[in-house]
Amino acid sequence: MAATSSQTQRPRVAVFSTRSYDRTSLTDADPGQQIDWVFFDQRLDAATVGAAEGVLAVCVFVNDQVDAAVVRQLAAMGVRLVLLRCAGFNNVDLVAAAEAGVAVARVPEYSPHAVAEHTLALLLALNRKIHRAYNRVREGNFALDGLLGFDLHGKTIGVVGTGRIGATFCRILTGFGVHLLATDPAPSEAVRAMGVQYVERNELLERSDVVSLHCPLTPATRHLIDAAALARMKPGAMLLNTSRGAVVDAKALIRVLKSGQLGALGLDVYEEEAHLFFRDLSGQVLQDDVFARLLTFPNVLITGHQGFFTREALAAIAATTVDNLHQFLVTGQPRHPVSVERIA
Repeated sequence: MAATSSQTQRPRVAVFSTRSYDRTSLTDADPGQQIDWVFFDQRLDAATVGAAEGVLAVCVFVNDQVDAAVVRQLAAMGVRLVLLRCAGFNNVDLVAAAEAGVAVARVPEYSPHAVAEHTLALLLALNRKIHRAYNRVREGNFALDGLLGFDLHGKTIGVVGTGRIGATFCRILTGFGVHLLATDPAPSEAVRAMGVQYVERNELLERSDVVSLHCPLTPATRHLIDAAALARMKPGAMLLNTSRGAVVDAKALIRVLKSGQLGALGLDVYEEEAHLFFRDLSGQVLQDDVFARLLTFPNVLITGHQGFFTREALAAIAATTVDNLHQFLVTGQPRHPVSVERIA
């Protein structure tokens, strides 16, 4: 394992799933070098948890596996805090953490604009076939056949989840002259004030030309978009997911894409992405048959979980992560704790 650390008495934090930009952003957020960062390229799971021996906290990302077994081992090694450098917490067993006395913190907001704007980029690129046009022009093919799009103006866009990111996405779309529908267990008056109409999920699916997912992954939202939900969508509609991969049943996508029921698909997340994303696999044969099949469709555009990836978002994630740690050291509680109650 690749690791670097300074030999000091500063609070020691093991950072898993580290990339160069993580090292830069976290160290920049700690200009006084008050924290002893130990960076690991590997993700945290049962096979790598032993690397956390002797640290106060572990810092993890979306595909690290902090299940019950890992939590118990962390606690046995004296780890007292799990720092999520993301908003989602579905990869952490919160019940086990509470039982073991391990605090869990997250970054509830970094840059909702980053993910919302990336979602819009997927929408526009898919609609106007930018990804296909780019490849054609590079090969000297300037024909327009097969690149026909539609005016976004006047279309109905359905937004599933109107938290910070979903609300920001709605706000951006108000400038396009679209009709906005939304569904959320806790409707937002601020979103309503934008002219967004809240409806039941099935109505949203049936009426929308574009459906965009911005909900967290919980037991209630796992496979929220399954075969039945996809069948309810308007023929030729577009589906976008920049939330969490398992909100969508990936296998069901293959069937509706083959039949033509789904007009276009934009993904920045994938149900089994832990074995794919954030790594260079260009020299290998993809072993995920579902993902490989998705890549064959001309009306599918997939990015590798880069929605969060802006300078502003990285800086905010790092700053909040450092603040969570400092608050824990001072008060015994991080600034943004995640409790068992949030599982529902």
